[in-house]
Amino acid sequence: MLDIDPELVATALERSSDYRVLRRHHPRRLFEHPGDAEIRHGLLIDLETTGLDPNYHEVIEIGLVPFTYTVDGRLVAAEEPYGSFQQPWGPILPEITRLTGIDSAMVEGHMIERSRVEAMVERADLIVAHNASFDRPFAEDVCPALKNKPWGCSLQQVPWAAEGMGSKLSYIASDLGLIFSAHRAVDDCQATLECLSRPLPRSGRTGFSHLLEQAFLPVYRVKAVRAPYEAKDLLKARRYRWDDGSVSQTRCWFKDLPEDEVGLELEWLRREAYRYDANVPIIAIDPCDRFSARV
Repeated sequence: MLDIDPELVATALERSSDYRVLRRHHPRRLFEHPGDAEIRHGLLIDLETTGLDPNYHEVIEIGLVPFTYTVDGRLVAAEEPYGSFQQPWGPILPEITRLTGIDSAMVEGHMIERSRVEAMVERADLIVAHNASFDRPFAEDVCPALKNKPWGCSLQQVPWAAEGMGSKLSYIASDLGLIFSAHRAVDDCQATLECLSRPLPRSGRTGFSHLLEQAFLPVYRVKAVRAPYEAKDLLKARRYRWDDGSVSQTRCWFKDLPEDEVGLELEWLRREAYRYDANVPIIAIDPCDRFSARV
């Protein structure tokens, strides 16, 4: 059998538009030299759980990757990750094992070292997760100090669709030519950081620069209370989400916006959704509360 260098084969295939090459992601420690820029500390977090509801389901794996970044939006370096299984009180259902590869035998006897998590959180200026609205309620149960930190979301705060890309982490990685072990906590963190470090195909900016631009700004939740039922498809198309009222006590469609977009959104709601001059509630959300169950 010929001893063929796979990298030479991959490079040859990339020259043709008939082939697309995906490379295994190998986590790296260094991304970019900061120069004279001011440095901040970030912390990427990912959780695997027994289900979707933090009121009933439990964390079975945690992954944390500390990193440094510059205040002008450049990733500098990744630090030593921390990952741990945790044995839940209840069972791990077969569908969770099929999704994550984690079964009851793997987590038996394991517990998250909470003091280590707390030390990593204390140092961080910014917490980042891919789909922070899912991870944050579970994470705050593991480490309550996370309630006092600003959170960024690499799912919602990077314009993947505008760049012609998917938004699921495995799709983003594939669009950037990468494959990795999805649904394992540390691997997901490392892959997220790599994806955020890459220039995006249309803007040429990195995903992280987009995220950081929004992470410390307040947002405003526009709540389309009592919007007509027949407007639901319009609202969904405009990326409104449904609040069932279980936490807020108000059932409504809602959308989070920066301050400079609120006025135009109110005009659109009154013109297209309500079709009258409706009184639309607006709630300011602090960066330390964003993506939490508290709002």
